[in-house]
Amino acid sequence: MDRVNVLASKSALVIFTKSTCFMCHSIKALFFDFGASPAVYEVDSNVELECALRRLGSNIAFPAVFVGSKYLGSTKEVISQHIDGTLKQKLIEAKAIWL
Repeated sequence: MDRVNVLASKSALVIFTKSTCFMCHSIKALFFDFGASPAVYEVDSNVELECALRRLGSNIAFPAVFVGSKYLGSTKEVISQHIDGTLKQKLIEAKAIWL
């Protein structure tokens, strides 16, 4: 768990992904469209990191997105906040994007 927190705090926007996850690719593309440069960590071959992420919630899904060192959620939460307009503001506040 400490490793996840350390990695999540190294950048304003951090995405933990799996290479075979099509939603991971879509969420990364969404953030790139905002002009963000997320730190992306693929957990395919890192069992320790995947287990630590799963401890965040009983059924954590990928991608696992952190904004400003805080766990934002997965695809559902990211898309919901994008639709309601709060995602962009969170990215600005975390200095992941600039106006």
